[in-house]
Amino acid sequence: MNHENPSRTGRPAQVLGLGDATAIIVGLIIGAGIFGTPSIVAGAVESPGLMIAAWIAGGVFSVIGALCYAELATAYPSAGGEYDFLGRAFGRHLAFLYGWARMTVIVAGSIAVFAYLFGDYVSRVYSFGAHSSAIWAGLVVVVLTAINTLGIKEGKLTQNFFTFLECGGLALIVVAGLLLAPDPVPASPAAAAPGGSPWYMGAGIGSAMVFVLFTYGGWNDAAYISAEVRNRERNMLRALLFAIGTVTVLYVFVNLAYMKGLGYGAMARSDAVAADLLKRVWGPGGEKLISVMIAISALTSVNGSMIVGARSNYALGRDWPLFRRLARWDEASGTPRTAMLVQGAIAFALVIFGAIQNAGFKGLVEYSLPVFWGFFLLVGVALFVLRAREPGVPRPFRVPGYPVVPALFIAVCAYLLYASLAYHRAHALVGVAVLAVGAVVLLFGNRGRAAAGRKAG
Repeated sequence: MNHENPSRTGRPAQVLGLGDATAIIVGLIIGAGIFGTPSIVAGAVESPGLMIAAWIAGGVFSVIGALCYAELATAYPSAGGEYDFLGRAFGRHLAFLYGWARMTVIVAGSIAVFAYLFGDYVSRVYSFGAHSSAIWAGLVVVVLTAINTLGIKEGKLTQNFFTFLECGGLALIVVAGLLLAPDPVPASPAAAAPGGSPWYMGAGIGSAMVFVLFTYGGWNDAAYISAEVRNRERNMLRALLFAIGTVTVLYVFVNLAYMKGLGYGAMARSDAVAADLLKRVWGPGGEKLISVMIAISALTSVNGSMIVGARSNYALGRDWPLFRRLARWDEASGTPRTAMLVQGAIAFALVIFGAIQNAGFKGLVEYSLPVFWGFFLLVGVALFVLRAREPGVPRPFRVPGYPVVPALFIAVCAYLLYASLAYHRAHALVGVAVLAVGAVVLLFGNRGRAAAGRKAG
């Protein structure tokens, strides 16, 4: 692995302050999931106390993971993030498979899904017709790719703005549910019976935590901006803790607002819990308002994913001649422009695919989760490997409670890998197929490299 930045056109500059990094991380974590997953979690555990405990546990686990990532990110600051950590610990082949998965599914897929979600909700305000969602999604991918291609300054300002509006929207839900909503009418047994219960009712804490931690997902992507954070030895950990703490408080209060405003039973059965709450408080106007809020949340997720996703593609290009064009870093804009454009093209293609296949948010989440948790687990193991293999590397921050804390992180990741496979077996095969294609590409790349070596010799 090439752990230095050999790009001929420049290297990442430290241009992000503590506030910038915190806003990017908050924007990466808070997505449209918080407007939908609370009803799934409530139905899975079927107890208000367990529901709130699950959301608090999600924040605690995220802090534990952040401590592990802070050690790795400050010891090995790189635009490659997890790609670089895995390469150092396990070799370039495994790192390639991770980079491939991020480029083709994990990040580009998330961009496409959240762009589609934006299209679904903004079409309620202004529709282009039958294909309105796809048109809006395509426009979002093109416009935000263009903004982030201009430079990191434009990208971070856009992210700060969206994050401010997004947090304001969640605060509005808290006020509506806790202060303005009338007391819910208790549902009669007969009202709950027709149509049967959703699939997730009574599924248990394992299924609930899969969706809780999906909703908390994104903080780990902070590793990809570690090389661009000023005073990173101090600010990376602070940004992670500030961001996760803010999000945990918001998530707990949002769930309390849903529960108080709708009643626990109605919350658990709702298909659109935020829309149901605001409709109850403000009528049809509330539904329009939530549409705008979810659209803003989706934009925040798209923009944040673009910022970090292009940097992992850039890292892939540094080490593999097959993707060397991705390793061009533009010093003037402070961004990997080619990697950003390629990412945008893949996401745009997925938007078109989604329009043709009518693919949805849930399916992409299901087939990407096993891949995500598998690599997440390996990053935790990498911390142990690198401590043993490279004890002389300066570590400005060390995980407190080592080795218990990182071992706990690994154990939870292993459980969630099992849970995601147990609950979503069919879609998990799609993720495995994507990795298999990556293995074929890896084999092709190695053969090309060997042939080039023979010619040079």
